[in-house]
Amino acid sequence: MADSPQIPDEQSRWRCAHCGNLTRFDITRTTRVREFWHLDMAGEPAIDEREVLAETIESVVCRWCGAGDRVEIVARPAFGGPADEGPGDGGP
Repeated sequence: MADSPQIPDEQSRWRCAHCGNLTRFDITRTTRVREFWHLDMAGEPAIDEREVLAETIESVVCRWCGAGDRVEIVARPAFGGPADEGPGDGGP
């Protein structure tokens, strides 16, 4: 993966180029948020609003094989997926 990993969008997804994993990743990220906390009379907080001000993905590591340098962003398949997907590729 590149120096600063990206989050996939609606047309893409992560895939481990080492083992083919498409679904399980350990993500390390830093998030800066602004929150509106509403405390009840006992002092217990509830977060009523949350706005993400900045987010940085530090690393994406495959949960299956542990590869952190082989996770890539690939296009999501059309509905039903391509006919040539096999085990580990999201296929049967």
